[in-house]
Amino acid sequence: MRIDAPGGGPVGVEIKESAVTDEAFADIQRFVYDYLTASVESEGDGGRMRWYPWHSAEYRFNHIRNVTDLATEIAKKEGADVDVVRVAAVFHDVSKLEADQETHAEEGARVAREYLNTHGDYPQSFIEEVCQTIVDHSYHGPLSDVSLESQCLIEADVLDKVGANGTALMLLRMGYEARTHMDAAGMVDRVLERGRDHVDRIESDTAESIAHQRLKRVRWFREWLEAEVVGMDGELDRDRDI
Repeated sequence: MRIDAPGGGPVGVEIKESAVTDEAFADIQRFVYDYLTASVESEGDGGRMRWYPWHSAEYRFNHIRNVTDLATEIAKKEGADVDVVRVAAVFHDVSKLEADQETHAEEGARVAREYLNTHGDYPQSFIEEVCQTIVDHSYHGPLSDVSLESQCLIEADVLDKVGANGTALMLLRMGYEARTHMDAAGMVDRVLERGRDHVDRIESDTAESIAHQRLKRVRWFREWLEAEVVGMDGELDRDRDI
């Protein structure tokens, strides 16, 4: 049961035992990693852009772990159902390496439903909430249209692409595109631009705070590059707040 503050707003306190034990959660994580690994192995030679490291099982599972940590933090502070959010977060990209981008959320919900129905004794209402949250994570409309649990997952998913992680991946991409370090500033600018777009979409105070902190670090790195690399290309919009 969620406790509401006067006026109806959640105060972020749950007075129930967790529906998912630490052991059960660890089992879910192992299942998802094994599922991703099997998805890659079944592709045979090449596969779907497997020469990009972020299409590997290792990267995808690392992304899932990052999103799970972020989503759990946001859910705790914003008063969402933490069990629903963290289980949905672990499953949200389970089908990313085997399904089309347009259908991976629905496929992920299918995998989650099958797993939760056959492992443990979870209430059907809990399973349906988890699956709906997974489906919602690919929604591109206003976050006010989805549940608080879905909002937490969506915000966490976009935040993982912002900050140090997003910057490292963008610079790594330079090598695969045969770019030189002279293009680094322009690539980092892309991280800032995408991050600003994400901040405009975010609803919760918790996620907004995380986003601003991460974007400040990207800005510092961008300015560091400009200061130390002669002839660095790209202009940073210094007048726009982050």
